[in-house]
Amino acid sequence: MTLLNWIGVPELCTCGAELPPDALFCHKCGKPQRDLVVPDTPPPPAYLVPPQPVFAPPAPAAPGFRNPVAMKIALLVAVFATLLSFIPYLNWLAAGFFAVFFYRRRTGALLTMESGVRLGWMTGVLMFGILAVLLSFSIVFFHVAGGMAAIQSQFQNAVDPRFLEALKLFENGREVFLLMIQLFVFTTLLSMAGGALAAKTVGRS
Repeated sequence: MTLLNWIGVPELCTCGAELPPDALFCHKCGKPQRDLVVPDTPPPPAYLVPPQPVFAPPAPAAPGFRNPVAMKIALLVAVFATLLSFIPYLNWLAAGFFAVFFYRRRTGALLTMESGVRLGWMTGVLMFGILAVLLSFSIVFFHVAGGMAAIQSQFQNAVDPRFLEALKLFENGREVFLLMIQLFVFTTLLSMAGGALAAKTVGRS
C-alpha cells in the first residue's frame, strides 16, 4: 500500500484510471505501476557425467613355452630351419629372426629386446631338440648297420671320404657328447642373436 492510499487519496494511473490499492498493473491501459522484484533462482545443479571406463584389448602374452602362438611359430620356424641344415650357422641365425618377425605379424605386439632374445632362444632349443632326435636315430642306425667297418666295406667307393671320417664320431661316445654340446650352444646363441636383431629392426615398428 502506498502513502496516498494510506491517507485516503486514490492512486491514479497516468491514463487517468483510478487504481485499486497495491495494484501492480493498470486495469485500463495495462501499464506496470511498480517494479517487480524477481527473486534470483539458483541455476540447476550441474550433473557430472562419470567418465566411461576405457577397456583396452588385452596385450598378447609374452613369448614363452606357455604361449601357444609363440610355441607354434617357433616350432614351425625350427622345422623349416632344420631342413636348411646344409647352410649351417646362417639358418640358425635366420630362424631366430623370422620367429620374431612372424610373431610380430601374427600378434601385432611390440617386442622388446628381451622378448626377441627369448623367442629366439625358444626357437634354438626346439631346433636343437629336432637335430638331437635326428642325430640319435643316425647313431642307432649306424650301430645297427654294423658300425664303421660294415659301412666302409659297403660304401667305400660310393661315399665321400669326408663323410666317412665324420661317421667315425659315432664310435666315440665322448665325441658325440661334445658334438651335442656344441650343437646346443651354436643353435641357441645364433637364434638368440637373430631374435635380438629382429626385435630391434621389426619388433618395435
